[in-house]
Amino acid sequence: MNWKTPDFIKRHPGNPILDAGKVPYEAVCTYNAGFAKYNGKYVMVFRNDFVRNKDNFMTTAARINLGLAVSDDGIDWTVAPEPCWKLETDEILRVYDPRLTVIDGKCFLCFAADTRHGVRGGVAVTEDFCKFEILSMSAPDNRNMVLFPEKIGGKYMRLERPFPVYSRGGGEAFDIWSSCSPDGRYWGHTGLVLGAEDVPYSNCKIGPGAPPVKTKYGWLCAIHAVEKIERELYAWHPNWHKVYYGGLMLLDLENPNQVLAVSKQPLLVPEMPYETEGMRGSTIFPGGMILEDSGEVKIYYGSADTVECLASADLGDLLKFVRAG
Repeated sequence: MNWKTPDFIKRHPGNPILDAGKVPYEAVCTYNAGFAKYNGKYVMVFRNDFVRNKDNFMTTAARINLGLAVSDDGIDWTVAPEPCWKLETDEILRVYDPRLTVIDGKCFLCFAADTRHGVRGGVAVTEDFCKFEILSMSAPDNRNMVLFPEKIGGKYMRLERPFPVYSRGGGEAFDIWSSCSPDGRYWGHTGLVLGAEDVPYSNCKIGPGAPPVKTKYGWLCAIHAVEKIERELYAWHPNWHKVYYGGLMLLDLENPNQVLAVSKQPLLVPEMPYETEGMRGSTIFPGGMILEDSGEVKIYYGSADTVECLASADLGDLLKFVRAG
């Protein structure tokens, strides 16, 4: 099906809001960022791929760090002169794809970590974006973690996406799960939230996108959803056939494992050149949603695995859109 971005979604005319040319240190691709309002500023922590091979291809030897940018309005960003975090050890190859959530005056950062024994999802906390305390790292294979912005039933809660190839028959039918924790360190009570088969615009995998936003109707959650198509798409490598969409789901406020609604169609569809062409074209990955006092929702998303972009919508339109599902 030829999906279209709904008319109430407004892409920022200055997109992309961040590209490698705006970074004052070595950078190739700057994308899949996390966002928050923190200490009176908009804060962005972005993934920066700064070393690839001679053809700019992503390889197992790729180098990645996390960059920091701040803004007064959430639109125009100033990038800090140095990366804020890079983690490489004998076991951990790199950390990437940050997501930000402010809880009780501290900024929590969820991240993915490529290790020599699989992909692990982690939770860290910072107060200054200079020092990061790692609270937990999952067993492989898990990633795309996002924290709810407040404790639920006295516990921290997160959405996550394990990818169990063996138990799902060798395919990519990955789903959205949840876990909770008394302290951010020890996680359990894991349960299925949404299956990939329940999203009309996915025939492949789904996962969390931006951290949830609290509304009177429920937790509004951006997700990513993947559709495999026959036509080969623009990418740095051959045989790229995946379209990544942004979507929405609505979860119960008191029991976020209960799905109240899923949008019948994508929220964001790759249509603009900066979304369809790049390292991996036709890829939209929402990483941040900020609800303003005016009712506007800023939706930040990585585009084509290359740049960071911004769209906006009215909260009422977003709720009507997801609840129609």
